[in-house]
Amino acid sequence: MADIDRILAAAPVIPVLVIDRVEDALPIARALVEGGLPVLEVTMRTPAALDAIRAMKEVEGAIVGAGTVLNPKQFDQAVEAGSEFIVSPGLTETLGRAVQDAPVPLLPGVATAGDIMRALDLGFTRLKFFPAMSSGGIPALKGFSAVFGGVRFCPTGGITLETAPDWLALKAVACVGGSWMVPAGSVDPDAIRERARKAAALRPSA
Repeated sequence: MADIDRILAAAPVIPVLVIDRVEDALPIARALVEGGLPVLEVTMRTPAALDAIRAMKEVEGAIVGAGTVLNPKQFDQAVEAGSEFIVSPGLTETLGRAVQDAPVPLLPGVATAGDIMRALDLGFTRLKFFPAMSSGGIPALKGFSAVFGGVRFCPTGGITLETAPDWLALKAVACVGGSWMVPAGSVDPDAIRERARKAAALRPSA
């Protein structure tokens, strides 16, 4: 748990990245880390994902992980590529049991009270609340945190720069995941760096 807590505490926002071209990986990672966001989640949605993880590992200070991991095979592939953490959109017993002795931590996704209970049964207390907005948003997470006092969350899905402080104000929230730092299209390192600076400076709303 110490490792995942360290990762979740590294910055208020974890960029969720969809990398289509391996050559974009290094400039994206450099811009994000220089902007103050060292934790980078590369989703396993594209053929370039594993090579992008390998490339981003070259950036000093970057903590690179894999997201959208669906099964033990993908988990092993992501670890072999150098991922320091793994994020899944949900949690099956097959995945949860397969990674019990893994060298890197899993942050499994949950959307309901039943999901959280299953995660706890499998030994996970640090969870991704996903998709955050369409699963009830802040009111839902407040309800979960009142029942599951020892759990901390990384809400992801539909969160923006403007709404992130409201989520970060919740005691149960360690950080948030966001895709707004690197929108689809051509890569603009200066724009990414500026968005990262704004995200890194986020504080809970009053």
